[in-house]
Amino acid sequence: MSSAIKPEFAERLRTAEYIWFTTVREDGMPQPTPVWFIRQDDTFLIYSMPNAQKVKNIRHNPKVALSYSGSNDAGDYLVIMGEARIDETVPPVNQLPAYVEEYAQGIQDIGMTPESMGQAFSVAIRVTPTQVRGE
Repeated sequence: MSSAIKPEFAERLRTAEYIWFTTVREDGMPQPTPVWFIRQDDTFLIYSMPNAQKVKNIRHNPKVALSYSGSNDAGDYLVIMGEARIDETVPPVNQLPAYVEEYAQGIQDIGMTPESMGQAFSVAIRVTPTQVRGE
């Protein structure tokens, strides 16, 4: 699926601090949330607190969307539809160097260490893209 993401968007995603992650509640209400993420091969990896609404939503409905805009007027956007799953094979945040390196300053800014982040955000969510659209 990465070949469906234009090279200019791949670069923007590589440097983006966050992406909008939309899950759907049981009652059908979409729940967009800005999240930190990293790309691993053709998937996106997001960490969450175990009791977060997005985790409950994924357990009920794995269909999700990731959205990114590189401009203020939305003339430059990317929407990735996909399937999300809880991935219990992924190590905790503090044991994933790519994630710690990407968000070291952000982790510090929210008053956490990689270790405390790994304890609090202990659920790994893996999103596999199924469709990509953008300008």
